[in-house]
Amino acid sequence: MRQSRQVWLVACAVVVGGFLVLAGCAGGKKEVEDPTTQGAKLSVSSSAFNEGESIPRKYTGEGDDVSPPLKWGSLPAKTESVALLVEDPDAPKGTFTHWVLFNLPASTRDLPETASGGKLPKGAVQGTNDFGKTGYGGPKPPKGKAHRYYFKVFALDKKLDLDAKARRADLDSAMRGHVLAEGALMGTYQHAGK
Repeated sequence: MRQSRQVWLVACAVVVGGFLVLAGCAGGKKEVEDPTTQGAKLSVSSSAFNEGESIPRKYTGEGDDVSPPLKWGSLPAKTESVALLVEDPDAPKGTFTHWVLFNLPASTRDLPETASGGKLPKGAVQGTNDFGKTGYGGPKPPKGKAHRYYFKVFALDKKLDLDAKARRADLDSAMRGHVLAEGALMGTYQHAGK
């Protein structure tokens, strides 16, 4: 009888202790943080479209399918390289990655139009997008509502040991714990309906 009471008291202590730990974690913070978004904030912009505006057809899979011009703010002093992701979180089967780009020199503050087509700084590497191709693949959503496209820029404290076969998951893993600052520009695009 005494032993069963001790077991019951230990079980109660574990439950109460677990509750207190959970309550302590609920102080307005996320329970699980995205390891790629723990740095300072960067401003990201484009001369082709503003935050929340429609991306011009030229930069989509229904147009010329070229990457748009992008620009970002100053980077932290310890930045060793810059990475960029373009993603569509509204894709039917989950987030779809349109561009994986990394090892841009720390001195890089912008990318010109069509950078993906050969106008990248020396040392920059384009990974494999979810179309299965290297480089930029513009928005090309199915018919229906407009999709959101996020152009995310990351300042990193190291260069990444990845090659052009690298996909989104590889980049996420390599950036883990190395993000000094990050920012994003969101544009939308809706199927032209032809």
